[in-house]
Amino acid sequence: MQTLIQMIIRLVAAIAAAALAQFGVDVNTPPEAEREVRRMADCTEQVAELTTPPPSHNC
Repeated sequence: MQTLIQMIIRLVAAIAAAALAQFGVDVNTPPEAEREVRRMADCTEQVAELTTPPPSHNC
């Protein structure tokens, strides 16, 4: 009995996939790309160099 139910479920799934394929729906989604982890260097020395000098008032 359980085998019959599983066969019916597979048949319904195959029919649904065929019907959705007519509309361009892909039921087999590609796996998502893994996240890329990058380590960043500590930039404490560069921060002092990047600060802007005080504005001059000599216009």
